Amino acid sequence: MQKTFLLYVLAGFVGTVLMTGTSAAAGSRPFVIAHRGASGYVPEHTLAGYFIAIQQGTDYVEPDLVITKDGALVARHENEIGGTTDVAMHPEFAARKTTKTIDGESMTGWFTEDFTLAELKTLRARERLPELRTGNTRWDRAFEIPTFEEVLELVAAADAQRAANARAQGLPPPPRIGIYPETKHPSYFAALGLQFDDRLLEALSRHGYSQRSDPICLQSFEVGNLQALRRKTDLPLVQLVAPNGQPADFTLAGDKRTYADLMSDAGLKEIATYADAIGPHKWMVVRFGPAGGVDTGLARRARAAGLGVHVWTLRAENEFLPEALRSSADPAAQGDLRAEIRALLDAGITGFFCDFPDLAVRARDEWWAGR
Repeated sequence: MQKTFLLYVLAGFVGTVLMTGTSAAAGSRPFVIAHRGASGYVPEHTLAGYFIAIQQGTDYVEPDLVITKDGALVARHENEIGGTTDVAMHPEFAARKTTKTIDGESMTGWFTEDFTLAELKTLRARERLPELRTGNTRWDRAFEIPTFEEVLELVAAADAQRAANARAQGLPPPPRIGIYPETKHPSYFAALGLQFDDRLLEALSRHGYSQRSDPICLQSFEVGNLQALRRKTDLPLVQLVAPNGQPADFTLAGDKRTYADLMSDAGLKEIATYADAIGPHKWMVVRFGPAGGVDTGLARRARAAGLGVHVWTLRAENEFLPEALRSSADPAAQGDLRAEIRALLDAGITGFFCDFPDLAVRARDEWWAGR
């Protein structure tokens, strides 16, 4: 009861418009994915952030998943948690600070695989971008690290409440809220004897995400784990791709192909054998210059190959917008996010990740109404 009350207070305090139904009821309308929750308003990967995103009308919520020492799936941007929790303030964990190599990159900090779930539950989340999102820091140390199970329970409760509200008004139930989990560093965790697949699929099945028609997408920057998942499930899979580099499992296997190679027509055709969509960086789809946005043609080519196109990540601050859409030299001030969203929708994307679900839903709905 206390947790529920706090979440409602949060939603009102943020000052966002609450919605009791989903805004994505229309069939082929591009959908909005709340990137790690409502990350523009509260620290990412918190139950409060997911709750606010749902109230703002998002179609999917996205938990990045990592694994604890005792095998629990928890929602964190990375397995290194020094930047997103108060672990550095816990003297009992000081000796666990270490340096590791994750997907070829040296990282120093504290890592989820060195903690049990009970130990992680003594920590509290904090804002990952405190200098840019100073307002979010007022919620530092207010929220626990949620498990995947807790995220699923929150979504189930919100679905039940929305269905009950619809029944009370004599309306049909709204579409279910979607789940869009990412498995982080699957090859790294597998080398430690920690596997995502069975834990992930079992939890999803218990919560009613077991059929292809269910609102669920499973995403990864690696290839091999998606191919392995395809052999175990018919749930929609999404191949994430970056502007540079290559999948970590390709590096481990000595495969020379890059993400750019995967975006060739032949590469897209291969992806379509095991995945249902690609998840490229937004500027791989539309490049902005002084004259405005230029469609690269990637979305059109991917859709011709039978793939959806879900781009990442849309953020309102000038820091993350192309220069032509910035409102000022202040990196924390908001620029013209609406124009960036419209350009991507015009290019043919079928979904997009955003830190500001309310702004994303509004821009998408305006675009859809004016088609």
